[in-house]
Amino acid sequence: MKSEKISEAVVRRLPIYLRYLNELNKREVATVSSQELGQKLDLNPAQIRKDLAYFGDFGRKGIGYDVSYLIEKIRQILNLDQQINAVLVGAGNLGQALSNYNFYLKENMKIVAVFDANPSKIGTRINTLTVQAMDELKETIQSKNIRIGIITVPDFEAQNVADQLIAAGIEAILNFAPTILKAPASIRIHAADFTTDLLSLAYYLNNGKDDTEDDGQFEELQQPERQS
Repeated sequence: MKSEKISEAVVRRLPIYLRYLNELNKREVATVSSQELGQKLDLNPAQIRKDLAYFGDFGRKGIGYDVSYLIEKIRQILNLDQQINAVLVGAGNLGQALSNYNFYLKENMKIVAVFDANPSKIGTRINTLTVQAMDELKETIQSKNIRIGIITVPDFEAQNVADQLIAAGIEAILNFAPTILKAPASIRIHAADFTTDLLSLAYYLNNGKDDTEDDGQFEELQQPERQS
């Protein structure tokens, strides 16, 4: 891997490559070129080669990339060759949907605990998980080696939840609440704001397709990943 810092845009593209490579693997496709990847993913083949070259020399000239091998390497780069446990706080409709979404299971990112402050939800089950009370949060995070926290609570509760997650030892947070969180610089925060994305889409309805042509498409319309 190159010693230079890898940009956020590159990291965000890796799961996109992995998803398509997994599709090829299911169809028993042995090799794929950057040209083929670019056509399927609507990306510049040179950009794909550059992205992958940050992490190693995976391709063979005139042949392309070995699909199985590249899947293995990208999974290692994304730390998906090990199980990463996550905790979800907020057992409402969104929290229940995320808990049932088997993407996390397939990619070795697994929600292993769900919490809520509402007494009526504590003790109820979401799939195989039982909703726990917030006073059990720290002990559960530490005993189950949980590293990622997912927040699906109302905006006015999100900062308090983030503070509790960080105090319990969480290293990264995926925030679905429509608010900016404050955290130490060592804590990685990604924001998933449906409202912002929907409102920004409205702009393009009346402004034509030309405005969507942007090489930085993976970095636009994102809240800051880390706030302090």
